Amino acid sequence: MIFQKVLLAIDLSDPKSWEKPLPVALESAGAGALHVVTVVPDFGMSIVGGFFPKEYEKEALEKAQAALHDWTASHVPDGTPVQHIIGHGAIYEEILRVAREISADLIVMGSHRPKAEDFFLGPNAARVVRHASCSVTVVRD
Repeated sequence: MIFQKVLLAIDLSDPKSWEKPLPVALESAGAGALHVVTVVPDFGMSIVGGFFPKEYEKEALEKAQAALHDWTASHVPDGTPVQHIIGHGAIYEEILRVAREISADLIVMGSHRPKAEDFFLGPNAARVVRHASCSVTVVRD
């Protein structure tokens, strides 16, 4: 099945988050655009932010943007239209926000094998599946 707007959620630091999901996203998008999102987590508690230099978050977001462009240049076939998106905050919340903003038809993301604590806390993939307003394909590593 071909979707009009496919959102691929990746973790640039974890190849397992994109090695298997990328081909699925490309096939699902057909000749359409691929929207690729990676999320830079925020500090959480404000007291934690005090331990980092003032411009840390801004620099982290800029480096993530450059890294995402490098990643797509290396892994997405030439000629594939790509939109690069950097989220900032809670991973699952940012994926859902971006999916709403672009009116995604499909979210594609990887998921690791669940650990015991994931059944209590819920991994990001489970939260995205539970709350997304579009179809979600979770590709296991």
